[in-house]
Amino acid sequence: MNGQTFKEWFEEILPLLKDNAVVVMDNAPYHSVKSERIPTMNWKKADNWIHSKGEEVDPSMLIKSDLMDIVNRLKTKYNSYVIDDIAKEAGKTILRLPPYHCELNPIELVWSKVKHHVKSNNTTFKTGDVQHLLHQAIDRVTPEDWQNFISHVKTEEQKIWSVDFICDELTDELQLNPNHVLTIGDTSHSSSDDDDDDDGCCPLE
Repeated sequence: MNGQTFKEWFEEILPLLKDNAVVVMDNAPYHSVKSERIPTMNWKKADNWIHSKGEEVDPSMLIKSDLMDIVNRLKTKYNSYVIDDIAKEAGKTILRLPPYHCELNPIELVWSKVKHHVKSNNTTFKTGDVQHLLHQAIDRVTPEDWQNFISHVKTEEQKIWSVDFICDELTDELQLNPNHVLTIGDTSHSSSDDDDDDDGCCPLE
């Protein structure tokens, strides 16, 4: 899969979606092609990009870091993705997942179910048979399955919020008491245990 192929497929899918639909998407490279390149420190003509955005600068009066400061100020207006722009024009919204959190995308559970069916029933390993199993597996994903997958993702999301809340509380504690000690593992054993045991405690630095 590449950015152009995904873009063409996505443009075909968009008209099939309801108005104001929200499309949940991860940050795979083919999902994340930039609408335009943003200058970096390696660019030799960052001033040209700045000029194209209506900013007047004299590169002879500025060093590279000065130009990059201007780029960083401007880039939030132009640092967009091709797919996001296409969706916006069609009245749809792209909701991008945080990195490394595929468990927040219910489609991953769909693919897991589909792949399990194909793997369990693939006895010939012939392309045609695998394609048939694939379509069969997709047809076996019911609306009830989808609702269950959505519920599962909501549960996972709530777990993350709970962990985030705990981290916030711990951070607040550390700010109030820098000598706070974090206990790791089971500390229910008696003090008569091995003298080398540090009781599972580890000071936070």
